[in-house]
Amino acid sequence: MYSSSEAPLLLTSGNSHDEKRRWWREAVEESGRLVALGAPMIAVALLQLMMQLMSTIMVGHLGEVALAGAAIANSLTAVSGFSILIGLASGLETICGQAYGAEQYHKLSLYTYRSIIVLLFVSVPIAILWAFIPEVLPLIGEEPQITNEAGKYALWLIPGLFAFSVAQCFSKFLQCQSLIFPMVLSSLITLSVFIPLCWFMVYKAGMGNAGAALSVSICDWVEVTVLGLYINFSPSCEKTRAPPSWEAFSGIGSFMRLAVPSALMICLEWWSYELLVLLSGILPNPALETSVLSICISTVVLLYNLPYGIGTAASVRVSNELGAGNPNGARLVVGVALSIVACSAVVVSVSLLALRHFIGIAFSNEEEVISYVTRMIPVISISVITDSLQGVLSGVARGGGWQHLGAYVNLGAFYLVGIPVALFFGFAMQLRGMGFWIGMIAGGAIQVTLLSVITATTKWDKMADKAKERVFEERLPTQ
Repeated sequence: MYSSSEAPLLLTSGNSHDEKRRWWREAVEESGRLVALGAPMIAVALLQLMMQLMSTIMVGHLGEVALAGAAIANSLTAVSGFSILIGLASGLETICGQAYGAEQYHKLSLYTYRSIIVLLFVSVPIAILWAFIPEVLPLIGEEPQITNEAGKYALWLIPGLFAFSVAQCFSKFLQCQSLIFPMVLSSLITLSVFIPLCWFMVYKAGMGNAGAALSVSICDWVEVTVLGLYINFSPSCEKTRAPPSWEAFSGIGSFMRLAVPSALMICLEWWSYELLVLLSGILPNPALETSVLSICISTVVLLYNLPYGIGTAASVRVSNELGAGNPNGARLVVGVALSIVACSAVVVSVSLLALRHFIGIAFSNEEEVISYVTRMIPVISISVITDSLQGVLSGVARGGGWQHLGAYVNLGAFYLVGIPVALFFGFAMQLRGMGFWIGMIAGGAIQVTLLSVITATTKWDKMADKAKERVFEERLPTQ
């Protein structure tokens, strides 16, 4: 085979027939592993999205004010809380995945306990901030009725915030070991509990949208309970399971060096989309623009589940291979994952174009909205391709441990290019929502280009050495 510094991503013409056959066999095997990991992750994401959809449907039947309040609260809590916690927990993808690949199984629990401490600590100021949402919204001109509904919704999400933090850490702990089934199981159980519970709280208990938020909080605790029981009793976790210890409080700084860039990488992109929704409210005919932009984002979020699953699988496989000291394996994962997602992105994009006249009908009965969405679909189909590629490249960044570069890329791509271009085309060129999306495509194209350059120029043998240093830099008392 190849030396760690010379192995190419694709074979050259000088390779022997046996080497080509071996490479193709390994590529096929790797694609099987990625699909086996990615498919359950897609199922988990869809189940969680279904819970959000059911909540919106039930609150929507309470009236426009209740729905608007819940929508604003969901947006604010996502930006100020959930995105941050998800990002911080993503730091575990690097250290837990590499430790598992290095067969340092006892360290996975230590890293997980450490991340739980950090996320619970961060959850406290987030909870305090959410409690003041009713005082903040009037400052940006929201109506008192909507402010009251949004405040109630956010307040009743607080009890589940701490469970959400723990569940994120448990999920990463399992994910890095390729144990995806318990995550699917917990999502199924949570959804089956949520639907009747939300119906009861919203309609029978008379709590309105606050009942939907309380149902989300209760189900967050259901999810963390299911995952905790699996981790504690399943033979699959026997090697990596360990009781809590005071060692979890040491080395928090090393975890934060990965967690903070991970959070920035995720949040900077997430916040850019939320900012555009907010800015759509000051366009001419804001009700139409906001509705269409929300439909487009909902469509993209739904379609993003596929590259998200493959990207998460790539993160797991890259971190495992680097931890095992196998840079060639990590390089192979990148090539196979990008090939899979590129093919699927083209299929999804073409399908979306073919169905462009029906997308708006699924969300609205208004002819003006349907027509506007139909005009938006061609640019949405382009963003599907860029989003798909960045989903895998971001997963590779998390698995390799260079989230800090990903954070810089997202900062430049979206805030130095994407949003300024969106404002120019949206306002100066008067393209409104279409202009906004052109800006996000420009930002996404820059993001994919820079991440591709970083990935293509990565010295995988050096990354494997760094993974080894990262895993073995902390010696436990038992060693």
